[in-house]
Amino acid sequence: MDGFNDAPPAVAEAALLDCCGSLRWARRVAAHRPYPDVDALLAAADEAAYDLSPADLAEALAGEAAGAPPDIAPTRGSLAAHTALRAAQAAYEARFGHVFVVSLDGVDPDETLGLLLASLRRRLGHDPDEERVVAAEELRRVTRARLARLARGDDPVGQGVPGGYTHPCGIDHT
Repeated sequence: MDGFNDAPPAVAEAALLDCCGSLRWARRVAAHRPYPDVDALLAAADEAAYDLSPADLAEALAGEAAGAPPDIAPTRGSLAAHTALRAAQAAYEARFGHVFVVSLDGVDPDETLGLLLASLRRRLGHDPDEERVVAAEELRRVTRARLARLARGDDPVGQGVPGGYTHPCGIDHT
């Protein structure tokens, strides 16, 4: 936490933007430093995430779409299942206008592909307002996992916090 707390504001904001692509969110979390511990940082990040405006959420989701290629891809599963995943992802983006984001924190890799397909199919049935709420919650969960890695020192401030498993459709497996 000391490295993050002591970093210059621009460096802290850049590290936070690697966790969540909303500039307003990153500035808000950086402005409240120093944090006494990881729990305080995560609480502040959650509070800022709950206050994301529709424009802030769109900015953050666009950041997910522009993120780095996946560190880990779901390699298990048939070609048909992977084709179905790509088709569902394309349908999701066409319906909602942004990438599909879901936290797979703690999910067994053998279960990833099935969970992704089931989640995509379920969420395709949402209306846009309902899905915006779900996407914001999933983004908050993804952001928490990235922040926890940052706070643990897995990713030094200023070096960038990799997205973990960010699937081409914005899925994060941390």
